[in-house]
Amino acid sequence: MSNPAADRPLRVAIIGAGPAGVYAADILTKAEREFAVSIDLFDAYPAPYGLIRYGVAPDHPRIKGIVNALHKVLDRGDIRFLGNITYGRDVTLSDIRSMYDAVIFATGAIKDADLDIPGIGLEGSFGGADFVSWYDGHPDVPREWPLEAKEIAVIGNGNVALDVARVLSKHADDLLVTEIPENVYQGLKASPVTDVHVFGRRGPAQVKFTPLELRELSHSRDVDIVLYPEDFEFDEASDAAIKTNNQTKTMVNTLTNWLVEEQDTGASRRLHLHFLHQPVEVLGEDGKVSGIRFERQELDGTGNAKGTGEFEEYEVQAVYRAIGYFGSELPEVGFDERRGVIPNDGGRVLDAAGQPVPGIYATGWIKRGPVGLIGHTKGDALETIGNLLEDRLDLPAAERPEEGAIIELLAERGIEYTTWEGWLKLDAHERALGAATSPVQTANGPVERERVKVVSREEMVQISTK
Repeated sequence: MSNPAADRPLRVAIIGAGPAGVYAADILTKAEREFAVSIDLFDAYPAPYGLIRYGVAPDHPRIKGIVNALHKVLDRGDIRFLGNITYGRDVTLSDIRSMYDAVIFATGAIKDADLDIPGIGLEGSFGGADFVSWYDGHPDVPREWPLEAKEIAVIGNGNVALDVARVLSKHADDLLVTEIPENVYQGLKASPVTDVHVFGRRGPAQVKFTPLELRELSHSRDVDIVLYPEDFEFDEASDAAIKTNNQTKTMVNTLTNWLVEEQDTGASRRLHLHFLHQPVEVLGEDGKVSGIRFERQELDGTGNAKGTGEFEEYEVQAVYRAIGYFGSELPEVGFDERRGVIPNDGGRVLDAAGQPVPGIYATGWIKRGPVGLIGHTKGDALETIGNLLEDRLDLPAAERPEEGAIIELLAERGIEYTTWEGWLKLDAHERALGAATSPVQTANGPVERERVKVVSREEMVQISTK
């Protein structure tokens, strides 16, 4: 097959404008090559950044640095952003293949992984990812959240579980320095919560969160951290990990120091960290969550846990499962229902027979599953882009490769799309909203609001396109 970019730029569509998609676009533009590339970055939301805007707690200490890095890539002008376009509804795979030589899916994972235990469907039982979407102002979720529980259980020992627990236990006024929307601030301010319990299945040496996330818990005002001596169990594998892994050593030292210090300042809220607890049932009364039952665990010498046959119950009125994310199936693309990913080999998407589909690729969480930190998606993108460039001579050439073809199609279908210039307008608008409401009087004195996030999709599009 002849080179589709022999006398024109190689046209590439990337579906998903979160970190995975932006990293892939950036790596492709910077790759050593003797031909031009033309990249369109699509997203279902009117604004870019994906997980960074809609999946990370607003008070996360690293969020600004990541946003700044992504902004610099998209602000160069060599990657075109097209937002408010839903793949499979507004544009199909055949549409894209007719206008691009290759397509890379970077749609991530936004759903909660299932927890199959009795009572998980009771009123008051929530997915952590859904809660994250709410407090991050996702345009497609309800504006209100039922924050009525005084005692809450969060199941999971990863960064998302800690984010959820921290936001639930933190005083709303202390989040005003972030970009939380007004409806989220009002909802959290009215919350009657007093105790948030975080439960992990294994021991302190096996937690999946990072030292930065753990230390962030201690920065919450008027929130005591509570730990329990009986949960601190270490086996041979734990001891080995502590000796050989600096991150594990740091987290275990932090946790054991907190345990010894026995923080009890008389704070109005408490955040409890429990280990060696396997959830077995969510308890309910009149269809609502009233408690949760766990089987106590013990380590087996390898760092894994096994049941002891002993059970404990906790009185809670809400349960949040934060045991991981799960990918969503995409129209016209294969899907591994067990792993929640697009079947692929090094980013080359595979068909039902396990053979690569020419011109179709994947990167990020939809490629490898929702594990690892955001930075790990750079390695994914390097592999995927490397294979795409290796396949270049065999890519099926686009029938309508001109850059205006997709714009004509969107106009024909009446799809109101947003652009990078539109995002700059929305960004400026959100910052202006923050400035207009500052300073805000809080328990800690006056607070400057950096920005206030716009939630409504319609409003986001209107501001971006005016």
